[in-house]
Amino acid sequence: MQTVDKTKELETQSIGRLLWIYAVPAVISQIIASVYNICDRVFLGQYVSALAISGLAITMPIMNIIHAFGSLVGAGSSARMSIVLGRKDIKWAEKILGNSMLLTFFFGFLFVAGGYLFLDNILTAFGASEETIAYARTYMRIVLPGMFLTTLALNLTGLIRATGYPTKSMLIMVVGAVVNIGLDALFICGLHWGIAGAAWATTIAMTVSSLWAITHFLLKSSFIRFRRHAWAPKLYIFRNILAIGFSPFSMNVAASFVVALLNRQIIRFGGDLAVGTYGIVNSFCSFLVMFILGVCQGMQPIAGYNYGAGKTDRLKGVYWLTMRVNVIFCFVGIAITCTIPAILMQAFTSDIEMINLGRPAMRYLSVMFPLIGYTITNSQFFQSIDKPWIAIVTSLSRQVIFLIPMMYIVPFFFTRWGWDGLTGVWVSCTICDVLGALLAWSLFLTQKKVFNPGYVPSHREKKEHGPTSD
Repeated sequence: MQTVDKTKELETQSIGRLLWIYAVPAVISQIIASVYNICDRVFLGQYVSALAISGLAITMPIMNIIHAFGSLVGAGSSARMSIVLGRKDIKWAEKILGNSMLLTFFFGFLFVAGGYLFLDNILTAFGASEETIAYARTYMRIVLPGMFLTTLALNLTGLIRATGYPTKSMLIMVVGAVVNIGLDALFICGLHWGIAGAAWATTIAMTVSSLWAITHFLLKSSFIRFRRHAWAPKLYIFRNILAIGFSPFSMNVAASFVVALLNRQIIRFGGDLAVGTYGIVNSFCSFLVMFILGVCQGMQPIAGYNYGAGKTDRLKGVYWLTMRVNVIFCFVGIAITCTIPAILMQAFTSDIEMINLGRPAMRYLSVMFPLIGYTITNSQFFQSIDKPWIAIVTSLSRQVIFLIPMMYIVPFFFTRWGWDGLTGVWVSCTICDVLGALLAWSLFLTQKKVFNPGYVPSHREKKEHGPTSD
């Protein structure tokens, strides 16, 4: 079967049409990815117990760290792939594919082995109590091996999208989600396996997705596919992948550790049910973030390709269109979360105390979402055009630079003034959304030159792109 270069349309079709073609499947993929966590919480809350939700919430930061390794390789390799394809260097693109697989295998071994060796210590560090650790331990022991397949699927679906197959990338994730939901119903409701059923459903679903993603790059009809020369390890390719991928990696890792600290603060002021409440609210917030990230993933191959091809007018066009779409969606999202928080909570649990805790939490954590959308879009854009330090600082600003001190300072003053300390924890998140957006705006102003006609990357940037052949 004849191969077809499907990336040529990235420099010829209209920006609006391209963003639609690439962003819609990416958004669906991101939303489907969030279904893995959401459907687990729904089934556990309705058919097991509220403490089971809390136990699952304890595992989320750990799962995010594992996903971070997937984004470290996946985001870096797909962004690098788009830039290289913009320069029409097919051999180099194939080397990126092979070397990204080597990195995935390496990191996969590390986190699976480390997870089993230190599981209880890790769970305790992330806020597990005597009541919730049994649920969390059962879930993680089953899920850990499957998490390697999760990182593999995240890497390969990003590369599938970057090489011109956004719809196929989406379908791989959709099929996995459908399998996950079906097996959740069978294992939890039908066979009464409890939280172990949720773990097995997730593991089997990701196995299906990862195997399908691998077959894409084995087909002779694929534009970029596995070739023998591409498996030779190249240090400059490792460096370039990791440099770009470090932004989403650091963001995910930081989020996991911050959630661990946040869980401790939540337990201090609200107890175990408050942790479960945060897990539910975070599911909805993550759902909104998934949409933003999906649009940005649709932007990534368009921005990266045209940056590599030197087409700055198209680069500017896709940036501003992506920004408008994300900010408008965020306003729609907060209209929902701030208007009907109790109804949204009831989808997960019938526990009245948890629902009452969730009303103010959902409003405080989502009210500044347009600013979050602005911050994330800036970070993802600069990641796409190989400016990792801008992306890293933007990503970490809210979660580390601002949130870590604020989660202690704000509740302290709330309790001193006779107010609820748990509300202080929620308010600290709101304040950090504002501060993070201000920093993102100031960093953007320093980099507007990338939109100037005839802009050429600096000597350092060109050098780090690596040789076109070996």
